[in-house]
Order: sequence, then C-alpha cells, then structure tokens
Amino acid sequence: MAASELYTKFARVWIPDPEEVWKSAELLKDYKPGDKVLLLHLEEGKDLEYRLDPKTGELPHLRNPDILVGENDLTALSYLHEPAVLHNLRVRFIDSKLIYTYCGIVLVAINPYEQLPIYGEDIINAYSGQNMGDMDPHIFAVAEEAYKQMARDERNQSIIVSGESGAGKTVSAKYAMRYFATVSGSASEANVEEKVLASNPIMESIGNAKTTRNDNSSRFGKYIEIGFDKRYRIIGANMRTYLLEKSRVVFQAEEERNYHIFYQLCASAKLPEFKMLRLGNADSFHYTKQGGSPMIEGVDDAKEMAHTRQACTLLGISESYQMGIFRILAGILHLGNVVFASRDSDSCTIPPKHEPLTIFCDLMGVDYEEMCHWLCHRKLATATETYIKPISKLQATNARDALAKHIYAKLFNWIVDHVNQALHSAVKQHSFIGVLDIYGFETFEINSFEQFCINYANEKLQQQFNMHVFKLEQEEYMKEQIPWTLIDFYDNQPCINLIESKLGILDLLDEECKMPKGTDDTWAQKLYNTHLNKCALFEKPRMSNKAFIIKHFADKVEYQCEGFLEKNKDTVFEEQIKVLKSSKFKMLPELFQDDEKAISPTSATSSGRTPLTRVPVKPTKGRPGQTAKEHKKTVGHQFRNSLHLLMETLNATTPHYVRCIKPNDFKFPFTFDEKRAVQQLRACGVLETIRISAAGFPSRWTYQEFFSRYRVLMKQKDVLGDRKQTCKNVLEKLILDKDKYQFGKTKIFFRAGQVAYLEKLRADKLRAACIRIQKTIRGWLLRKRYLCMQRAAITVQRYVRGYQARCYAKFLRRTKAATTIQKYWRMYVVRRRYKIRRAATIVIQSYLRGYLTRNRYRKILCEHKAVIIQKRVRGWLARTRYKRTMKAIIYLQCCFRRMMAKRELKKLKIEARSVERYKKLHIGMENKIMQLQRKVDEQNKDYKCLMEKLTNLEGVYNSETEKLRNDVERLQLSEEEAKVATGRVLSLQEEIAKLRKDLERTRSEKKSIEERADKYKQETDQLVSNLKEENTLLKQEKETLNHRIVEQAKEMTETMERKLVEETKQLELDLNDERLRYQNLLNEFSRLEERYDDLKEEMTLMLNVPKPGHKRTDSTHSSNESEYTFSSEFAETEDIAPRTEEPIEKKVPLDMSLFLKLQKRVTELEQEKQLMQDELDRKEEQVLRSKAKEEERPQIRGAALEYESLKRQELESENKKLKNELNELRKALSEKSAPEVTAPGAPAYRVLMEQLTSVSEELDVRKEEVLILRSQLVSQKEAIQPKNTMTDSTILLEDVQKMKDKGEIAQAYIGLKETNRSSTMDYQELNEDGELWLVYEGLKQANRLLESQLQSQKRSHENEAEALRGEIQSLKEENNRQQQLLAQNLQLPPEARIEASLQHEITRLTNENLDLMEQLEKQDKTVRKLKKQLKVFAKKIGELEVGQMENISPGQIIDEPIRPVNIPRKEKDFQGMLEYKREDEQKLVKNLILELKPRGVAVNLIPGLPAYILFMCVRHADYLNDDQKVRSLLTSTINSIKKVLKKRGDDFETVSFWLSNTCRFLHCLKQYSGEEGFMKHNTSRQNEHCLTNFDLAEYRQVLSDLAIQIYQQLVRVLENILQPMIVSGMLEHETIQGVSGVKPTGLRKRTSSIADEGTYTLDSILRQLNSFHSVMCQHGMDPELIKQVVKQMFYIVGAITLNNLLLRKDMCSWSKGMQIRYNVSQLEEWLRDKNLMNSGAKETLEPLIQAAQLLQVKKKTDDDAEAICSMCNALTTAQIVKVLNLYTPVNEFEERVSVSFIRTIQMRLRDRKDSPQLLMDAKHIFPVTFPFNPSSLALETIQIPASLGLGFIARV
Repeated sequence: MAASELYTKFARVWIPDPEEVWKSAELLKDYKPGDKVLLLHLEEGKDLEYRLDPKTGELPHLRNPDILVGENDLTALSYLHEPAVLHNLRVRFIDSKLIYTYCGIVLVAINPYEQLPIYGEDIINAYSGQNMGDMDPHIFAVAEEAYKQMARDERNQSIIVSGESGAGKTVSAKYAMRYFATVSGSASEANVEEKVLASNPIMESIGNAKTTRNDNSSRFGKYIEIGFDKRYRIIGANMRTYLLEKSRVVFQAEEERNYHIFYQLCASAKLPEFKMLRLGNADSFHYTKQGGSPMIEGVDDAKEMAHTRQACTLLGISESYQMGIFRILAGILHLGNVVFASRDSDSCTIPPKHEPLTIFCDLMGVDYEEMCHWLCHRKLATATETYIKPISKLQATNARDALAKHIYAKLFNWIVDHVNQALHSAVKQHSFIGVLDIYGFETFEINSFEQFCINYANEKLQQQFNMHVFKLEQEEYMKEQIPWTLIDFYDNQPCINLIESKLGILDLLDEECKMPKGTDDTWAQKLYNTHLNKCALFEKPRMSNKAFIIKHFADKVEYQCEGFLEKNKDTVFEEQIKVLKSSKFKMLPELFQDDEKAISPTSATSSGRTPLTRVPVKPTKGRPGQTAKEHKKTVGHQFRNSLHLLMETLNATTPHYVRCIKPNDFKFPFTFDEKRAVQQLRACGVLETIRISAAGFPSRWTYQEFFSRYRVLMKQKDVLGDRKQTCKNVLEKLILDKDKYQFGKTKIFFRAGQVAYLEKLRADKLRAACIRIQKTIRGWLLRKRYLCMQRAAITVQRYVRGYQARCYAKFLRRTKAATTIQKYWRMYVVRRRYKIRRAATIVIQSYLRGYLTRNRYRKILCEHKAVIIQKRVRGWLARTRYKRTMKAIIYLQCCFRRMMAKRELKKLKIEARSVERYKKLHIGMENKIMQLQRKVDEQNKDYKCLMEKLTNLEGVYNSETEKLRNDVERLQLSEEEAKVATGRVLSLQEEIAKLRKDLERTRSEKKSIEERADKYKQETDQLVSNLKEENTLLKQEKETLNHRIVEQAKEMTETMERKLVEETKQLELDLNDERLRYQNLLNEFSRLEERYDDLKEEMTLMLNVPKPGHKRTDSTHSSNESEYTFSSEFAETEDIAPRTEEPIEKKVPLDMSLFLKLQKRVTELEQEKQLMQDELDRKEEQVLRSKAKEEERPQIRGAALEYESLKRQELESENKKLKNELNELRKALSEKSAPEVTAPGAPAYRVLMEQLTSVSEELDVRKEEVLILRSQLVSQKEAIQPKNTMTDSTILLEDVQKMKDKGEIAQAYIGLKETNRSSTMDYQELNEDGELWLVYEGLKQANRLLESQLQSQKRSHENEAEALRGEIQSLKEENNRQQQLLAQNLQLPPEARIEASLQHEITRLTNENLDLMEQLEKQDKTVRKLKKQLKVFAKKIGELEVGQMENISPGQIIDEPIRPVNIPRKEKDFQGMLEYKREDEQKLVKNLILELKPRGVAVNLIPGLPAYILFMCVRHADYLNDDQKVRSLLTSTINSIKKVLKKRGDDFETVSFWLSNTCRFLHCLKQYSGEEGFMKHNTSRQNEHCLTNFDLAEYRQVLSDLAIQIYQQLVRVLENILQPMIVSGMLEHETIQGVSGVKPTGLRKRTSSIADEGTYTLDSILRQLNSFHSVMCQHGMDPELIKQVVKQMFYIVGAITLNNLLLRKDMCSWSKGMQIRYNVSQLEEWLRDKNLMNSGAKETLEPLIQAAQLLQVKKKTDDDAEAICSMCNALTTAQIVKVLNLYTPVNEFEERVSVSFIRTIQMRLRDRKDSPQLLMDAKHIFPVTFPFNPSSLALETIQIPASLGLGFIARV
C-alpha cells in the first residue's frame, strides 16, 4: 500500500521541535494527497496546524506502534528514522533503566553515570555460550560473539569502542577485556588474564585525567590485542597507543586535573619510601593546581596509588623501577615550579640555588649548573660555527614545559613497553581479539591540530564501518537469493583524500614545516590556493584568513590554523635532552636511548597529543653534530602511518562495534538530553546504519515466525501444509504492491513501514474479534439482566397484589369493628346517664345520714376520750419507773463495755504497730475475716437482744396503755366523782403534761440509741467491706503475680524454644556452609589435581626419550595414604611414560594429620601382629608338649567313656536346639504368612505341616533312643571303675574341651579308637553287636541334616515374608491409585463417569486375573518343590536308619554283618568373602573398574555388585590380617575410580554408576565396621561378617570425599546436558500454543519459539529427567541421594531460567508468565509421579514461580504494590525491579508498568535486607550428605557373573 494511506485519523507522527528535537502528535483527520496542512493534536493537549514543505511535500515521520517501542534492536522498528531511534533509546534508558541497545551490528551504550549491578561474574556466566540475539544487549554479548566467531571461523576479531569523552569508552573496553579474561582463562600458571586486567589501573593512572565531561577520561587511544592459543585460552596481550595528550602535563583548564598519577603521588607523599621525593600537597605544584579541582568525589588517590603499585608488581615491574618511575614523575612536578626572572627583553635567569630546580636535579641525577644554563639558553648551529643564545622569559617557560612534556611522553612510552613485555608470551599466538578504545568525533568552539587528527581517524573508521555494514547487507541478500539493488550510502573517501592524499592538508602541512620561514599564515594561504573552490568539502570562513572548514561525515568543523606547524614539528631543545642523557640515574637515560626501537615512538609538542605507534622510525646516523635530525618525522606523518597500520589490522579482522553515548553534559544519572544524544548518534554512524538498513528491506521474518504472528489474518482455507506457500498467498492478498516485500529462502523481507501496516491489520482484526466477543458477552449479560428483572417484576407484582388483598380484608374487619364499637358506645352513654342520676341520689342520702350519725358519734367520742386519758396517765407512771431503772442498768453496762473496748483497742493498736502482727495479719487474713465475721454475728445477736428488749418495753408500754384506758373508762364511769374533785383533775392534767414530756424524752433516747446502733452497724459493715476489699486486692495481687509468673515462665519457655530453634537453624546453616566450603575445597582440589595430571601428561609427551631408572619415594611417606596422595603399584605400572623428578614444593601437599594417624595405626598393627605371633608360638609349644605326654601316657579305655559322654551331651543339646527351632518355625509360619498361603486348606500349608509333623515324630523317637543310650552308658561306666584311669581321663577331658573344632574332636576320636583296639576291653563289649555306636552316629548325622534343612526352610520363609511385604506395599499403592481414580471420576459428568468406571473395572479384573494366574503357577511350583524335598528327606531318613557310619573290625563282621552307611555330602557354607592372589590385584581392578561399562555388562548386575565384590575382597584380607593387602586394594580401587572418571567423566551413566558403587562401598565399610551405631540394622548373620582386625574409619573419610567429588562431577555433567535444553524448553518454546505471539526481533534474530526438529521443548527436559532418574534407580543409588540430585537439577533449571528471564526483555510478558507457570506445573507433576515432592526440589523453583506470578499480576495501584511485596519473598529487590522494568506488552491491549509504580515498589522494599546480586548463582552446588543406608543383602548369597571375567576369585 502507499505510504500516504497510513496518514489516517488518529495516526501518530513525529514533528521537529527546537527544544525536544522531535515531538509526538496525532492526526485529527485523514490526509488526502494535495493537502498542504495537517491538523495535529500534541501530547500536551494543544492543537497545531503543521504546514508541509511546498517544495518537497514530505510528510512527517510516522510513529511506531507502542508494542514495538523499547525493542532490543532498533532495526526491529517498522519505521526506521531518527525520531524513532531517539525515542526508543530514551524509553529504554529512562523507563526501563537499560543502557545497551542493538542497532544492527552496532551496540549502542549510554553512560548511566552510576554503578549498575550488571557486570558481575554471574552475568558473565549467563552470557557465556549464548547466541548474541538470544540475550538482552550487553557488552558481554558483543565480547561473547567475538570470542565465539574467533573459535568458530578461525579468524581474528576486533571490538571497536568509540564515543566522545565521558561516554564510557574506557569502561566498556575494560569490561570486554574482563569478559575474555574470565571466560577463557589462561593457558599457563602465570595467570596472564590477571596481568591483562592489571594493565588497566596502570594505564588509567598515567593516561587518564579528570575533565569537565568525565572524571576518568582517557587522554590517549589504545588498541589491545589479546592473544589466544589453539585451545583459545589467553596466552598474552599487546598494546598500541595513539595520540597522547601531552599538553595536559603542563596545562589544565578550569575544573580539570592533570593525569591521575601526579595526584596519587601527592596523596602518598607521607609514605616512608616517598620521603626522598620531597612531595607535598597537590596545590603546592604548578602542574597540578591550575584546574583548581585537585580532588574527585568518591575517589581516594592514596588507595588508587596502592592499586597502581600492586598492578606494577603483578606485571613484573620491580620495586626499584617503580621508585624510578615515581622519581621521574616527582621531578616533572618540581620542574614545573621552576621560575624565571627577566634580565632584559631577550634574556632571563634562574634565582641562585633555586629549590625546585635543585630538587629536580637531585632526583634526575644531573648537574645543577648545566641544567640551569640550558634552561635559559639555546644553541644555534650554522654551517661554519655554533652560537649560544640567551632566550627570553616566555621562551624559557615554553622550553621548560616542552621538556616536561617530552620526559612524560618518554616515560609513558617506556611503561607501555614494559607492560607489553610483561604480557608477551613465549607460546605461539594462534589468534587474537583486539579491543580498540579510541576517541570519537570532536567539535569545539576552537578546534586545533588535536581535533583535526581525531576527526581524521574517525573518518577512516567510519569508512571502514560503512563498508562493513554494506558488505553484511549484501551477504544477507545474496544468501537469501534476494535481487540485489545497489544501495546509495555516504562515502567519505573524498574527505579522506582531502586530508591524506598528495597535496592534501597533511602533505601541505609537512611541506610547510620544512620551510625555514614557514608559518601558520603561509600554510593557510597554500590551503586556500590548493583546495578552495576545487573541493566541495573544503571551505573558507567568511570572517577569518587563519582558519578553514572541512565537511566531515558528522558535521562541519572549523579549524584554527594557529599552532598547527608548531604542534606538527614537535620541537624540543637538544641540549636539555643531552643533559638528561648524561644523568647518573640509570633509568633516565634509558628513556632517551634508541628512539627508533620504541614500540610507540613519542615526540613532544608544545601543546597537544602525541601518537604512539609500532612503525619503526629509523634514526639518522650522521655526524655527531647532526643530532637535530632525530626528530625529523612530523607528528602528522607518524599519526598517518600508525592509522594506516591500525586500519590494516582492522580490515584483517572481523569488527564488532560499540558506540558510547553521553546522555547529558552534567553527569546526572539516568538523565537524557535529546539534543546531545542526536548529535552523537549522527556523529557515531548509528543513523547511517539505520539509513542503510531502511534503504533496503529492514524487516525480516522467518516463514514460521510470520505464520505464528499473523495467523489471525488467515482464513482456515488459506492454511496449507507448506508454510512458505501459505505466507506467500496471504501476503499477496494483504499487500498488493509486490515491491514492498521479497521472499527469500528462509525469510520474508519487508520494506520500512510494512510491518507496522501488518501490525495495524492484526490489531484491527483482534480489535474486531474483541468487539464481537464484547458484543456477545454484553448481549448475554443484558439478556441475563432482563430475565432477572422480569423475575423480579413478577415477584413484586405478586407481593403487591397480596398486599392489596390484605388491605381490603383489613377494611372489612375495621367496618365490622366500627359497628360493634358504635353499639357498645351508645349502650355506654345510656348506662352512664343512669349511673349519674343514681349516684346523685345516693350522695344526698349519704350526706343526710352522715350528718345524723356524726352528731351521735361526737357524743360517743367525748366519752371515749375521757377513758383514754385515764389509761394514758396510768401507763405513763408505770413506764417512768421502768425507764429510770433500765437507764441506770444500761449506763453501767456501757461504761464497763467501753472500758473493756478501750483495753482491747489499745492492745490491738500495739499489735498493729508490730511487723509480726502485720505479717500474721496478712498471712492469716482469711481467719481474721472469719473472726471478724463471727464478731459481727455476735454483735448482730446483741443487737437482736436489744431489739427484743425494746419490743418487750413496747409491750409493757402497750399493757400500761391498756390499763390507762381501763382507768379512763373507770374515770368516765366516775365522772361525777371527777366533777367533784376538779382540783384533783387539774393536778392530774399537770402530771399528764409531765408524762408527755417524759414520753418525748424516752422517744428521743430511743432514737439516739437506734442511731448509735445504726452507726455501729455501719462502722462494722465498713470495716468488713474494707477487709473484704483488702482481701480481694490481695487475692488479685496474688493472681496477678501467679499469672505474671506463669506468663514469664511461658515467655521464657517460648524464648528458649525460639532461641533453640534459631540456634538450631543457625547451626544447620553453619553446618551447610561448612559442608559447602569443604566440598568446594574438594572441588578445587580435584580441579587442581586434574590440572596437575594434565601438566604431567604434557611433560610426559614432551619427554619422548624414555629414561631408565625408578622413581624415588620419600622415606617418611606413609603406606596408608590420604585421598590427596593416593598412589599404587598398579598406577605406577600403568604409567609407562617416564617420569621426571620434580621439586618438592611442586608436589601435591600431604595431609600431615592423617599421615601421623596412619603411621600410628601401622605401628599398633605391627605390635599386635608380633603379640599374635608370640601367642601362636606358645600354642604350638603346648601342642607339642601335649603330644609328647600322650605318647608317654598309658592307653586306657576311660578316655573313650569321657569322650562318649561329651558326644552324648552334644547330641542332646542339638536335639533341644532343633526342637526349639522347629517350634519357632511353626509359629512364624502360622503368624507371619499371608492368609492365602497359611490358610488351612492351602496345599503348601498342608504339605509343610505334614512334613513338620513327621520330623517332630522322628525327633521324639530319637529322643527316646537317646535316653536309652544314656542309661546304657551310665551302666557301662559304673561297671568299669579302674582307679588309674581317672586322672588320665580327667586330663584327656580337659584336652578335648580345649579342642574347639569338630574336626579336631573327630580326629581325636579316631586316634583313641586305634590306640584302644589292643586293650582288653573293646567297644564291642559295650554292646554285643556294636549297634549302640552305629545308632549314635546315625542320629547325629540325621540331626545335622535336619538342622541344615530347617535353616534353608527358614531362609525361604524369610524370602517369602519379604515378598509378601512387597505385595502389601504394592496393594497400598494400588489402593491409593484407586482412590485417585475415584476422585477423578467424581469430577466427570455422569455418562463419562459410568464409562470410566466400567473401563477401570475391566482393567482391574484383567489385572487380578493375571495376578491370580501368576500366583497359581507359583503355588504349583512350590507344591512340586516341597513334594520333591519331602521325598528326598524321607529317603535320606530311611537310609540313615539302616546305614552304618564306619567299617567295623573283622571280628564284628564275622559275628554279624553290618549294612554299609550312605553319608550325604553337606553343602558348603560360604562366609561372604572372596579370595584372590596378590598378583591378581591389577587384573581385579582392571576387570571390575577400568574396563567395566555401565551400558554393557553392568546393566544386568545386582545394583552395587562391584562395591560388594570389593568389600568381600577387603573382608578376606581383613580375615587374613594382611594390612598390606587391604591398603593396596583400597588405594588401587580409589585411584582406578578416579582414572575412570577422568577418562569418561562426561558420561552420565558412568559417573552415576560409580557414585552409586562408591556410596555402597562406603555403606558396607560402615555396616560391617563393628560399631554399634551401624550394627543395629544388621541381622545376626551380617554381624558375624563384621571386620575383625582393621579399623577403616579413615578410609571411610577418603571414600566420602571421593563420593563428594563424584557427586560434584555428576552435577556438572547434569548441568552440561540440561543447560542447552533449559532456555529453549522453559522459556522459548510455546508449550501452550497460541498464547504468545512472536514479535519483530530485528537483525539479530532470537531462537524461534516454535518447536522445530532441532529445538528443545519441555518434553525434551522431562524425557531427560526421566532418563536421569531411571539410570540412577537402575544403578541402585540411595533414595536420599537421588532426592539431592533431583533437587540440584531443579535448582539448575530454575536458576538458569530465571537468569535468562532477567536478561531477556522479550520474555517478560503476561503470556510468557503463563507459559512458565504451566511448565513449572509439569515439572511438579513429574515430581509427584516419581514420589519426590519431599525432596526440596519444588522449593528451588519458588523464585521462578514468583517471577512468573509477577508477570501476571496487576501492576497499577498501591494495593497491587503491597500484594507484590508480600508475594515475592523469594526474589530480591533488584530482581523484582528488573522484572518490572523489563515487562513488555506483547499485544496493544496490555499496558506497560509505570515508573511511579516501580518507585513505589522500591520504597516499600527499601527496608528488606537481601543480596544486591541480580542473578542467581547457577553454578551453586548444594552440600551433599550420604545418610547411612544399610543393605539387607547377605554377602554369602552373592554370585559373581562370568561376564565380569573374575574367574580367578574364589568364594570363601
């Protein structure tokens, strides 16, 4: 499609901007051809009318889709132009904090101005071996690409690092060299890689300085060639330097410094060795104080000086030479302080005894007067005579500065020479990688000779760069068979010709320098005359006649001609040089000798930089006076030659480009200045690369990637089996203009903008699909909502209608109720009216009747009151008397009680004051409370008594009142008498008044008494309540104390438990760290050992002539060597090549502690051997004496009787033993066997029980015979009682008891029988026919036979029990599997559930039938076997009953013929040992270890069989007490295993096989060591096989270390096999197809995520894991060890996957997180299938799982940040931030993570203390342990296969 068609509404474009360079805008309407104005909407919200150029009509640049922004490669952008490049770099640098970006073949590096954790050794390991496009851009990726191409293409490489000052060139070059040094290593012991890295601090100190743009700016260019041998290991290096800025030695601008070395010297002036230099502060020297900035923030010059000296020492510069260098540098500083005094205008002088000059001359070793003279004079030589001319003060100052610069340049050259000598290697260099650190294009306000040379060099490099890019493009097109059209690119050859061709600028400058009166002005005029108006690239400034302008590839530069000639001539006074050459200081003349032999000849200029080159400069050998010709060649000529040599080197290598960009001029971290960035991008050629790429087909896709990405644009019918044809058909429909794309062999090539168009079509298609999905979902939601509303409306209607019906019913009820109310109301009104009238009538009647009644009542009342008065008076009189009496009594009682209370109170107060009382009060508080309670009760009782008395008084008062009432009545009766005694009545009235007063007084007293009682009660209650409160407080305090004690105890317990747990964890961590440290040391030792062996082999190969003789060994060397010094005779015989004697210090160090232990053990064994030898001699002497006594002793028959008694006891004990074993066997069979085997109806059970019954009956019969035999022997013994035989028989019995072996007893018996035949009493006399002895022997043989048979049956029973246990275990597993299937079936729908259950039932029945058939066959075999055994036993028993054991004497044969006895041969009982001869040891080790192949013979062996065989051989050597044999065998075994692993160490099966056998051998040594801790798992038979003579604990440690080394080698083999699969299978391959789409990847294609034939998938990893697991299980590896290996494998998978995820921006997306989580779930499923979930392997994947979750969670709000911080506890802060920075949307619907959100995460995680390391250590190996795992296999049952070729070994 046409480009104008893309300018539609909402399309985004870039428009120029004076401030931001480019600004983004959005079209407000579609563009139509012919429009002159575009309506745009800016991002800040403004609208703009953008006018198009009327001449060109060029439209603004289109902006790339957001999905392409932030790509690793700029060539992946669909629109390749300046604003797109600038924006992409800015987004990566500011938002993602990524400083590296690819631009085709160029690596763009932006200086972050802060330290980043992306250069550690873990990052180096992550990039090592990776393809350049498979990882995020990095300087290590470029270095790895160069290293890989050097090894693959056999071609030298170059890395060209360029950029302006402060852009980071030096750091980039340094990291590239560090990468080579780390990855390749050195080929010798000299550690060349360390020397290469050590050259950096030296060159930085003498060649770097602080500038306004950079604190560590390189003021020279350098090209370092790092040499490699044929194995691509570093063997040396060589350095070339270019254009040193010597003017900085004598002059520094404001805020700048001199070279670092001067300030390092001043900072170290106080050191004792620097006292002689007479240095001081940097501000005290003219050459170091001009810039006014002697310090650099964050840099310690004293420490840097120590680093510089250390580097010099490492490079072989001796202390004397170092001090010489520092003397010369100090002399330069002092020379700068020399001042001149003007004598007149043409002459000057130096003050006498000038201190700075004196110090300079002392340091330099020159004459003061001579140097003083030539600093103020110069020599002029003519053809006839020589003149000495004084010079002015200005000329003298310039000459002094020129001399200082010349000395420094010579010293710089000398140091470079010595660095190259230190880095030079005697080994032939096979290839090299060059690192060029050179200045970038420079343009300042005033440009001089230095800038001219720098820009000239950049023109040459840019030409080489353009040609290389053009060549790569052409090769790519030709390889893909794309029609090649010539691409127009900028060729800067005319500019180069202008500078270096004949009559060019340099040629004219050299010519003018040769003119006697040549000046800068005359040279400028020649330039104008030669090139002005003739060359389009040369211009003259309008306002100047002393400058010229050159149009470089980057920009126009105006050069000032002033100073060109002087700087090009490089003049210095020869007389001053002669003075220095005559110095007594030996090092100084070396600097000025043979300038033509210098690697980089240096010449000083008055100001400027000086080139250093390899081109030899031939000296002019003429007359002695012709010395000025030494500096004949100009600086420009030397620089041109060195530059040509550099270009020849670069053209002969494959270049790799690194362009360093300075983001701002203020050194602010992560601050991006667009203007400065664009200037540098234009100058460094990045935009030219973009332009060349954009001119052709910049976007390139493989057919598979295109199909995967744009599958959504195809219809089903368009998809064919051929991907290439499918893509062609689709593209022809999508893009009608066929010129916009081309089809290659493997890729599709698109022109610029076409990928963006396809992305737009894809986004539109996806958007349309999303709209359709949204439409459907919204319709479904609305339909669901409508149905819900409909149901709600119906429900509301139902409830409303119900409500209305209820309201109507309520209305009816209310109407009826109202009628009822009216009825009752009317009735109530009538009734009330009636009641009112009736009440009124009654009231009238009542008032009338009341009036009459009251009158009558008044009359009665008067009479009644008179009676009452009389009653009252009389009662009052009686009460008065009583009250007076009671008052007196009560007063007496109160006084007495008060006295007693006071006494008690006083006593209580005294007691209360005492401490004891207080204690008792508190101790017995409850008793006191009870006493007080009792007191209160008593007082209550007293109160009740008082109340009763008061009640009695009231009763008396009432009775008196009643009497008075009677008296009043009597008085009323005698009213008439009262009238008579009126006077008497008056007196009585007065008495009544008095009585009333008394009554009132009595009442008041009563009231006071009641008040006092109430008060006393209140006080008592208050006291009780106080006591109760105090008691409560005490109880609470007690409870509080108890609670506090409990809490403290609990807290202390918890604290102790927590501390115990923490200490336990810490101890475990310390143990693991110590174990890891120890195993790392073992690993390092094995590496050094291998290295030592390799060197020894190389030495052997170098010494081809064999030398006779033998190797001398140390006399103090122990025969029992440690693991570090194992050597054996076998190993020595294997090494056919001659060995040379080596110095002692080069030998592997001996473990002295182990050596002393082994030596002590050897001494003890020798002493024990001597003691045993002495004991054996004594035994032999006793035997000889006993034999002599036997010969002298008379032959008697009593000994035979004693012997027969002994035989009888033995027979009886054997019978008891057989009986007990028979009962135990019967019990075991009835209890432990499976039900189906031991059931009463089982045939095997019946046969076995019948057999056991018959054997039992036979034993009973034999028991009866034994009893008969005993009685006969007793009777025979009583009949024979000769006295002389008693003593001899006792002695014989003692001898017999000493005989431990049955064979010895039998021989003794035969000897006795032969000697006693001639005696008068023969055996025949014991029994007439000798039947008794025959019966005895027959019974004995039968018992032994039965015993052996029962033991065999017992073993078979144990085997059957073990099989039954295995069957039970399988049944349990089957049960678990059935439960899992049931749970799965329950989740299925009903139909599928029924079908699954039927299928499962059929499978189960089939398996059961097969199992039953197998069991039936086994039972049939068992029955047949038992029947055969029963027949054999019956036959043998029958033969034994009638058999004879020995021949009888001829007399007995005559008396009665005896049947011959058939004696069965007893099976040999093996002891679990293997015997071999000493000379067969080499054959044993060779067949069993060296030539044993796990894939061949070892597959069919018992797991661990070689270990068992070796241990059985060790057992036999231990049985023989042969320490030399044990030691030799163990040493040969260990050395042979090491040799096998060294030879086939990369084979997993071999390493796994020998790890398993080594562990089994170690376990056997522990199991049979005789230690109680290891013997508790053994059977009694196994305990009998324990070692008896030797303690091999030290060898166990040796084997443990060997097992650790084998385990580490196994892990390395695993890692090497798994590493190529992990990234492809876990990250790149789409396990869930279609989830993630392929994005454009630019020039450097990544590995495709589509599974091709050669691509690894997750299934490949799982298959490999299955293979590893099956091999380890087949080899019988310990289950715990398998778990550790699996844990290590999963850690490797997780670490490598996470590391690659952190280094790959394209992998950090939502869909990739889903892929990772699915892959991890598959790995977890594998663990579950293998029953390895408890191995800790899943926990090692936790960081990867959390990283995948982090890719999928929301990343917007603060709640999301909190969730992320709590979720990602296994990730470090750096890893979390890195993942968030790398998160890249794959589709337009996803959003990027905002910078503010990342800052929020960083703020929340700032307190987390974790490692700042970004990557996981993929090389980390967990410490391995070997838990003791005893074997249940009996050694005596092991059979040796004939395939092993061990026929020379015999079983013992």
